Amino acid sequence: MNALKPLRIIGAASPEEKNPPLAPLYLTPVQAGWPSPADDYIDSEINLHELLVTNPPATFFLRAAGDSMIGCGIHDGDLLVVDRSREALHNRVVIAAVDGELLVKRLQRRGKRTWLAPANPDYPEIEITNLEYVHIWGVVTYVIHKFS
Repeated sequence: MNALKPLRIIGAASPEEKNPPLAPLYLTPVQAGWPSPADDYIDSEINLHELLVTNPPATFFLRAAGDSMIGCGIHDGDLLVVDRSREALHNRVVIAAVDGELLVKRLQRRGKRTWLAPANPDYPEIEITNLEYVHIWGVVTYVIHKFS
């Protein structure tokens, strides 16, 4: 079994940023199947902050560490966008503070018991039903994964 690595807090979503960098948004979607001719026309510019952050005062960014959530597409080093205003419902991926350590796990409610479940069979589930020092910090809304 692998040891848990702590998550690293990158920062908060600053609502004060006046001129965030913009990137071009092309009119034609990219095909994931067979190639098709694409238009070279830019539809508009896209602000990634506006796209990824719906509630700036409640949003922060974390860097994932380890491979316990690889089964749901979260890899070591990925950037996680976390919204504290979203409700931590069953099956949502959450950031939880367990005994002072931040973890990213899937929240599972089974009957009257609550678990933090990994997305990798090499890691155990953590039952948090009766744990005194557990706090859900927020719900992961986006994962930004860098391809090598």
